[in-house]
Amino acid sequence: MSYLQQEGISRRTWYAIIMVALLHIALGYALVSGLAVKAVKVITGPLETVNIEEPAPPPEETPPPPPKLEEIPPYVPPPDVVIEQTAPPPPTITTQTTIATPEPPRVAPPAPPAPPAPPPPAPPAIAPTAPQAIARTFTVSEDDYPDASRRAGEEGVTGVRVTVGADGRVKACSVVNPSGFNRLDERACQIAERRWRFKPATQNGQPVEATITRNYRWQLQEGRR
Repeated sequence: MSYLQQEGISRRTWYAIIMVALLHIALGYALVSGLAVKAVKVITGPLETVNIEEPAPPPEETPPPPPKLEEIPPYVPPPDVVIEQTAPPPPTITTQTTIATPEPPRVAPPAPPAPPAPPPPAPPAIAPTAPQAIARTFTVSEDDYPDASRRAGEEGVTGVRVTVGADGRVKACSVVNPSGFNRLDERACQIAERRWRFKPATQNGQPVEATITRNYRWQLQEGRR
């Protein structure tokens, strides 16, 4: 008994299997060598193009006409309404009677007391007496000349104002009429403050301060000019 018979497979089956295997081998070779592509081209043949016409678009719809506007009737103002007003009643006048009240009697205020009598006037002031010189006269000599003024031959009149205190001494001196030479004017006040003495002025019997004015005459002898 052969091997095929032992397996239980018939010869037809084996033949079919062998044919399928050969067919697969042939197809594989055809794919590798390009025969399959040629066979496909022969089978398919040339392609034909066909123009497909698109359907025409539908016509545009015509828009409907605008709606008609309703006519608005013209404005008619309402008629004027006249309201009759009744006249107001006349005002009521009220009269008020005023009864005069008698004024109370006026009492005169008492008279103010009389002012006190003014004090008696003071006695008139007595003018002070002028101071009186009790020392040398108001003349100057060549011994009173400053040396520089004597050498320069300066001459003139110096008017001074002196204040005599209550003790009779000269408290202040000022030049009111210069001689034109400062050295002579300064010497005049020096002499007045150092040498002049007065009996003080009095007022109501009391010594008081007073002011007098005196002049110095500066003059050199003929031989010293």
